[in-house]
Amino acid sequence: MIEKVIPLEDVTLVDFLGVDNSNIKELSTAFPHSKIIARGNEIRIQGTSAEIIKVHKAINELLIHYKKFGKVTVDNVLDYVEMNADLHDEDIKDEILLYGAKGIAIRPKTSNQQKLVNAIKKNDLVFALGPAGTGKTYVATALAVKALKNKQVKRIIISRPAVEAGESLGFLPGDLKDKVDPYLRPIYDALDDMIPSEKLKFYMENRVIEIAPLAYMRGRTLSNAFVLLDEAQNTTEMQMKMLLTRLGPDSKMVITGDESQIDLPPRQRSGLVTASRILSNVPGIKVMHLTQKDVVRHRLVKSIISAYKKVEDRKKEEKESAKNDNK
Repeated sequence: MIEKVIPLEDVTLVDFLGVDNSNIKELSTAFPHSKIIARGNEIRIQGTSAEIIKVHKAINELLIHYKKFGKVTVDNVLDYVEMNADLHDEDIKDEILLYGAKGIAIRPKTSNQQKLVNAIKKNDLVFALGPAGTGKTYVATALAVKALKNKQVKRIIISRPAVEAGESLGFLPGDLKDKVDPYLRPIYDALDDMIPSEKLKFYMENRVIEIAPLAYMRGRTLSNAFVLLDEAQNTTEMQMKMLLTRLGPDSKMVITGDESQIDLPPRQRSGLVTASRILSNVPGIKVMHLTQKDVVRHRLVKSIISAYKKVEDRKKEEKESAKNDNK
């Protein structure tokens, strides 16, 4: 057993450790094979080398949260533990994808996110399917920014079906950017995390990073680019085929979506569902599935997704049962 001492500098102890060291007690529960002691302006960790590395990383992440928000709560500790539960898996290499606009390391947080990273590196076309909050779009955006920074591509092109599957933008006020922007806010938020504001503005103005509705991809050849299609479950089969056939030389494409959130009209099949199935065995194409275990939002989101999935599964069973009864 070895010991590691972490000094707490410029920290209000009660705001970081919690009342009666409640945050440290919660960490101790999460890491039962380590002994975590808060004493004065330092935290002592006792355990194996591997365990100490894990606990040290957790405390560093909580210190980053403290510096950003001025306080750490028990819920913050629980959120960290939930979001990083899979970091004990052998698949996780603790790979840093890039450092964000504020210097914070952006890395895969679950084993499936790491597998998604590996899939995007090895294949030119990747489908990433999974429920909300699993980091599909965020990981893909991070890899796009990394590819741009490393000059592996000359531009990033991001698209998604706007408003609805048919992209009916005309009734909304403003120009194209005004109409589309609200539906692209998650993409902008991710880019804000990863690129300093002035550089991001430069990239956008010079179309190094282009964000546009799916309809504007028609007739183009997307060469030397990292292409990301988000919310792809709401593409029609024709829209999906159109985009896939835009892929040009020296480009990568990542298609993300959630099959449980299809907003297409009844009897209209999702382009994401069709394409991910018929292309799954094509060399150079990889279909990745993330699950509720990969959710990296508030710890309750995982439970919410699970509850809804049970209802949806039950409805499917009832539908199948009704079909069989009618035969």
